[in-house]
Amino acid sequence: AAALGAELFRPDELRVAALPENRGKGGAVREGVLRARGAWILLADADAATDINDHARLETAAANTGAAVVCGSRAHLVDTDAVARRSLLRNVLMRGFHLVVTAVGGVSGVRDTQCGFKLMRRAEARTLFADLHIERWAFDVEVLYRALRLGYGVAEVPVTWHEVPGSKIDIARDSLR
Repeated sequence: AAALGAELFRPDELRVAALPENRGKGGAVREGVLRARGAWILLADADAATDINDHARLETAAANTGAAVVCGSRAHLVDTDAVARRSLLRNVLMRGFHLVVTAVGGVSGVRDTQCGFKLMRRAEARTLFADLHIERWAFDVEVLYRALRLGYGVAEVPVTWHEVPGSKIDIARDSLR
């Protein structure tokens, strides 16, 4: 990553952080957020399942609502072919996870907590990630829970998304973490 970054960007445009051990997606994102320098921080999954140009939708929502956290959302796709093509198990797990997050996790008002496309104002993001406890795949839930409890504005915006094969989540192993 560092070699590719050096070819594509000037040193003042990109910093590569190498973690000494695998701390999971949440741990890696936390490290990046705490090192970020811009006024706003865009989180985007490496698989590029969400169209990067949709950052403009998130920026517009932040400007129009004053939200400190704007979540990209695939919720508008639930009854479409994009979701219908997923396995039955994945759809059942998606709906069950959302139910638990809403009922038990205290994150209401956000229909898609797991979309990896989020925009956050840096000051609030640093507060949200400073004491992050969940360092694996469900870290988003903790971040959104804390944002709502701290009274930060949270908005949700539909994004252009497509399924990318090869999910790294192992249902049995990651459920136990």
